Amino acid sequence: MHADAATHTRSHALPQRIISLSPHTTELAYAAGLGDKLIAASDYSDYPEAAKQLERVANYRGIKMERIVALKPDLILAWKGGNPVREMERLEQLGFTLFYSNPKTLEDIPNTVEALGQYAASPAHAQQVADDFRTRLAALKASRHSARSVKYFYQLSESPIITVAGKSWPSQVFSLCGGENIFADSPAAYPQVSVEQVIVRQPEVIFGTPHSGTDVSVWQKWQQQLPAVANGHLYTLKADWLNRPTPRTIKAVEQVCGYLDQVRQKGD
Repeated sequence: MHADAATHTRSHALPQRIISLSPHTTELAYAAGLGDKLIAASDYSDYPEAAKQLERVANYRGIKMERIVALKPDLILAWKGGNPVREMERLEQLGFTLFYSNPKTLEDIPNTVEALGQYAASPAHAQQVADDFRTRLAALKASRHSARSVKYFYQLSESPIITVAGKSWPSQVFSLCGGENIFADSPAAYPQVSVEQVIVRQPEVIFGTPHSGTDVSVWQKWQQQLPAVANGHLYTLKADWLNRPTPRTIKAVEQVCGYLDQVRQKGD
């Protein structure tokens, strides 16, 4: 059986043995006050610090099915779209309860924390975390209400050059801050692009993250062709804040909004 962030209601039997199958669901579990119930997690589940001590039962290649079954979890936190569908269906067939997380908007983050909080002995902690997120998000939205849009390029990887398009995560962070994605209309969610395509679209700012090996300084050689380079608007963002949809995403919003404000001030 499965539950999700939108439909779960409080159960009389609270889970005591929880497994998380992605880094972002691990972080969400701690945010919701379920950290002391986690018995295993996926690779790269490194926040908060306590998560580093958990046994590893999943990675980008798949999950350790036999080990998960042996651990007898009473709740499994899965990433819809990130964990293999066939393996998730198998866990459900075996009778395990799965909670699927798949935040598509910034508002989905506090909603998911709240939904997970229903599994905690006291949902009050999750409620506080969710409320804090919503308060900070509302303030950021209000402060950007009349800000002009800024054309940006976000580089996910360097070789090949991969970016993010349309409504795929984390486009939501940039758009809230008034960012205009130069590859928003790409048919692929995470398109591979060329240097020439970036130059043609003339971004005012270029963002990258260090964990993917993306050094934004590689664009320096195109200083004459790119306004972002000519004006010194090359910024490195904190990857975990940006790429994992968790309460820390609000820090990514603040970071991106701050950089876009710098671009506006210089240009205006």
